[in-house]
Amino acid sequence: MTLPKTLDDWLEYISRQHHADIVMGLERVRVVWQRMGSPQAPLNVTVGGTNGKGSTCAMLESMLHVAGYRTGFYTSPHLLRYNERVRLGTTQADDELLMASFAAVERARVSPEVVPLTYFEFGTLSALWIFAEKNVEVGILEVGLGGRLDAVNIVDADAAIVASVDLDHQNFLGDTREKIGWEKAHVYRPGRPAIFAEREAPASLVAYAGEIGAELFQFGRDYRYTRSDLQWQLTGTLRGQDFSRSSLPFPALRGDYQLRNASAALVALAALAEQVPVSLGHIKRGLLEVEWPGRMQVLPGRPTVVLDVAHNPHAVRALHDALGNMGFFQNTYAVFGMMKDKDIEAVIAIIRDRIDHWFVAGLPVERGASAALIAEKLSAQGLQDKFSLHGSIAQAYAAARERAGQNDRILTFGSFHTVADVLHQLKPS
Repeated sequence: MTLPKTLDDWLEYISRQHHADIVMGLERVRVVWQRMGSPQAPLNVTVGGTNGKGSTCAMLESMLHVAGYRTGFYTSPHLLRYNERVRLGTTQADDELLMASFAAVERARVSPEVVPLTYFEFGTLSALWIFAEKNVEVGILEVGLGGRLDAVNIVDADAAIVASVDLDHQNFLGDTREKIGWEKAHVYRPGRPAIFAEREAPASLVAYAGEIGAELFQFGRDYRYTRSDLQWQLTGTLRGQDFSRSSLPFPALRGDYQLRNASAALVALAALAEQVPVSLGHIKRGLLEVEWPGRMQVLPGRPTVVLDVAHNPHAVRALHDALGNMGFFQNTYAVFGMMKDKDIEAVIAIIRDRIDHWFVAGLPVERGASAALIAEKLSAQGLQDKFSLHGSIAQAYAAARERAGQNDRILTFGSFHTVADVLHQLKPS
């Protein structure tokens, strides 16, 4: 068997091993995983949700890492390079390790008969192999899409979090919050901690957790947080016992919504305290040191530049609120590009009152919305005098920089691709 020689060659190769980008189902990926010996970390936390799952994973990783545990974190998609998808102790996996993992997956995939795998399925098996190979103590697994049929769900998580449920990927998950909640609830396991991080839980999610006998902890019912100007605290009831975490620093990740994500992560750690105890000191340090690029990321310097991958109405509502809490800016300019299968109209309607001018560009991928399509959506909401069209996100960002003054704000949002294109521009040459 002749294998690719570089990571870029591998990524191009694995992208060709299935005719579709997304195929829901666990049968094929489970077959290959079992051929590999079912590698995984000895303890795993799975995190799903429409939004917030990556931030929740990052906080779990940070707190466990500073507590001294060997952590592995699998996430998707990436912003600048594939290596971001697999982290060991907060450090990205290097090319050589990723290539070795892809080779291990490929050997199992082709023998005794070839099993087609999608790019995401290939990557999931690669991460699980790395976690086993590197003796990771705790695996943190971010669901790619949904839950029930996502490749990550081949692992029986020791604790599972659903960070939020809202409308997104309706063509795969269903067109109501109840249908989507049922899909996401399938990361829960019988007798194991199952955390839901929103106050209003879909009845389908609660019912599924009850049917399988999962140990459901719901925000607002079983745990809650209170905040003051300088700190916050978490209180709740866990297995009949009151628990609390007091005098907590605000997470390094911006946005009030991050307190719900942090609370869910802390409940998961409390539920797993016998296996992986984490002290209050390590919790505090982990919250202060967590990093998660592209999520309300504010760059140093002036004008203020904000990067956020928000790409659906639920995420943009949170972004709208977070922008409102940043203080006064003379003007806010948006660098904006989205996928054409997202609810562009709703996104514009939610955040339009925060934006003085839109710098619009199409995304050069198959699912990307053209600048003309976005212009049509903006004009339909009476914003025809408040946008300009550009040939690329890089050109849109350059135009926004040229127009912005020292007291202005530039917001880049709408897609991972939009944020990634700006980050590429900002990289030191």
